[in-house]
This record gives sequence, C-alpha cells and structure tokens, in this order.
Amino acid sequence: MRFLGDRRPDHDLTYSDVFMVPAHSTVGSRLEVDLTTPDRVGTTVPIVVANMTAISGRRMAETVARRGGLAVLPQDIPIDVVGEVVSWVKSRHTVYDTPITLGPTSTVAEALSLMGKRAHGVVVVVQAGRPVGVVTDGACQGVDRFTQLSEVMTPEPLTIPAGTDLPKVFDVLSAERISAAPVVDGDQLVGLITRKGALRSAIYAPAVDSAGQLLTAAAVGINGDVAGKAEALLAHGVDVLVVDTAHGHQEKAVEAVRAVRAVAGTTPVVAGNVVTAEGTRDLVEAGADVVKVGVGPGAMCTTRMMTGVGRPQFSAVEECAAAARELGKHVWADGGVKHPRDVALALAAGAANVMIGSWFAGTYESAGDLYDDGTGRKYKESFGMASARAVKARTATQSGFDRARAGLFEEGISSSRMYLDPARPGVEDLIDQIVAGVRSSATYAGARTVDELHERAVLGVQSAAGYEEGRPQPTSW
Repeated sequence: MRFLGDRRPDHDLTYSDVFMVPAHSTVGSRLEVDLTTPDRVGTTVPIVVANMTAISGRRMAETVARRGGLAVLPQDIPIDVVGEVVSWVKSRHTVYDTPITLGPTSTVAEALSLMGKRAHGVVVVVQAGRPVGVVTDGACQGVDRFTQLSEVMTPEPLTIPAGTDLPKVFDVLSAERISAAPVVDGDQLVGLITRKGALRSAIYAPAVDSAGQLLTAAAVGINGDVAGKAEALLAHGVDVLVVDTAHGHQEKAVEAVRAVRAVAGTTPVVAGNVVTAEGTRDLVEAGADVVKVGVGPGAMCTTRMMTGVGRPQFSAVEECAAAARELGKHVWADGGVKHPRDVALALAAGAANVMIGSWFAGTYESAGDLYDDGTGRKYKESFGMASARAVKARTATQSGFDRARAGLFEEGISSSRMYLDPARPGVEDLIDQIVAGVRSSATYAGARTVDELHERAVLGVQSAAGYEEGRPQPTSW
C-alpha cells in the first residue's frame, strides 16, 4: 500500500479520510478475486463477527461460517454452553440451512415467534421427522394466534432430494415460484434451501475445519484461570481462540496470551486489542498468531468520549499490520466498519480479516430478540461489551456490592436500537454486499487476492466534502 504521490499525511486517519485510486488492472471479473484470508485461520472471506453478546450466537456462527466467515462466541457465555453451541454448529450442513420446525398441532403464535430467527422466514411442519407442510408469515396473518399449523400450512410441500445439483435446485424453485423448500434424505428432513442459498453456495466456500465441519471461535478474557478456560474451549472443539480485552497492551493481557499459547498447540491464537506497533509486537512475542486492532471505533463504544484514549482506525490498522507482517503474523481490524468501502480499506491497510459488530446486530441471525417499534419497523437491541448491561451479566456470580461497584465504571452503550434493513434483513444479505464491494475494489486495484490488494492499493486523503461527494443521493437535490 502507498499513498497517492507518496505524500504520507502527518496526522492519523480513519476510513472516512481515505479513498482508493483506480490502477491498471488485468482482472476481468469480480469472480476472479479470491478472498481467502492470509492469516490461515480458515476463513474464505475476510469477515469475522465480533464477540458481542447481542450479536454472536449459534445462528450467526452457523450462517456466517457457511458463507466463509467466522463468528467469535463471547467470553461471557458459560463454557458448557459454548460447548453445546460449538457441537451444534459443527453438526450443521455446509450447504443447507437449518430449518425452523414445529408439529401440526403447534400454533400460529409459536410459528410467528420463531420466524424472526431465520432470514428464510419459513416454518417446516414435521411429523415423525417427515415434512408434511410449510408455513410462511403470510399464512399466519388474519388468523387467530391459537390456530393450529395444520389449518394454515401448505400441505405436501415440494421437497428437494439431498445432493441435488445447485443449478437444478434454483431452476426448480424458480419454476414453482417459491423461495424455499425442505431438503430430504428419503422422506426425512435434513435441511432447507432457498433460491438465494443455492446461488450463494455456488459462489462462497464455507469456512471448515480439517473434518469438513463449520469453523468456530470463542473468546476468553484475561482474568481468572485463563489457561483452564482455554483448555476447556479446546476440549469442546473450538477452532480459534481469541484472548480479548479492551486494553491489550497491558502486562496482564500479555501474560494471558502466554498462558493460552502454552495450551493451544496448533490452534490459532488471536489477541487484542491494541493500536500501536509496539503493542502488536508484544502480543506476537507472547504467542499471538493474529492481533486485534482497534480501541474506541465501535458504534457501541464510548471509550474515546469517556477517556480520550484510542486512535483513528485506518492508521492504527496500517501501523499494526506492518509490524505484524515483519514478524510473519497478521492483524484483524476490529471496529469502525459501516460500509463495504471500510472493509476494503481495512484490507488495503494490511488487515487479514475485518471484525464487524453493530452492523450485523440488525439482522435476523443476531442473538437478540426481534422487536417492532410500533410503526412496523423491526429492530434488535444491541449493547457494548463494556456497558453497564454487559458488566452486570459478566459479574453475575459476584456479591451485590462488587457488582454495584463494577457497574460504576462503564464504557459502552447499554441499549441501542439496530433496525433491520428491509432490503437486507439477513446477515447473508450484508455479506453479499460486503463481498461484492471488496471484490470490486480488488478489480480496481488490479488484485486477485487479499495480499495483492494490500500490495497494490494506492490511497489518497480527502476532506469531509470529498467523502460526502462519494455518497449516493437517495432523492434529488
């Protein structure tokens, strides 16, 4: 990466401050761009879901891994629960979605309460493991909420035999004018596939472990028996360990990384967060394979306003990535991403993966419950991991006095409404948008890989007016 005219600014930059310049390119199509990440954690697209309680859970982990990314399960989740989630995710199919299932005597109210958990919005009615009907949101409208599904379902639905070629699946669903169908092995339900899902599975390669099962990651804090927690996570089959704390460049964090590295074996260890080359080198020397970069850029984070501590994210990523590369390691850019351009710029700065939190909070797959604001707009609640709400959950086993004392020190928003975008309500919709943008950025730079994007990117610095000029106008001016 270099700056236009080799004019490096003398001040730090964030994503809005920079732009990428087109270069001579021999890349003829976006599909020629391979977004497999160079950090060797196993992701085939450079997207990692941040370990936030309101965002990263089993549905998110399954869906994102199927499309090549990785979700990090939060450190606040009990180890045994993490084990259950990891086992569940690894038992999921790498092509077919997990269906929402209910019995014929289940009610419309039950169906409606579950439809918001999955972007496909379909409930499969099963009997003895066999799909006997499907129910959509439209079928549930205008009927009593206690109506049984047998009365509103579409009986004897079209089913797709397991192993059917994806183009044929797409053609069959299109010909029948339906968006989704149950997948069966014999007469037993094994999954659900949508028209978009068939297309996506032909484009994306899932992130999988050596056994071909979906990839998982989990965070561990720096307090208590860090090595013991890491060993327990590894025993449950976690593929990537993330040592996570707001201030990664402290001795306690460095010691925690050493402890995790000592038990991790060949499992990748990610650690952070830092914003300097020195912090990066210290964590790498302690045993980190990947360093997380970012203090204060997250949408739910109030660290900079509370403490004045942090650093503009683009410059932080650039400096830390350069330091990590000198040691043969990599960084993840964590926070501050609001548009596909930001992901592309983080990769241009040298990141191997980009962590996304709040942007994914407003999706069907996030861990939060779905609400209606009274006007018909759907949203989910999100909160920062250093907020009073998160601290309260994290200190649940402590005395009332200690919990109250910890609650005095918060650096995050405790409740924020993250609205679902009607055009992109599922996390896969956002992944499509991000991957399309990043692949297009790579073609502009003449790059076929993530590493080449970093090597070939030429960036300039712009004013606020320059950034505003690049924004689309939804209405006439």
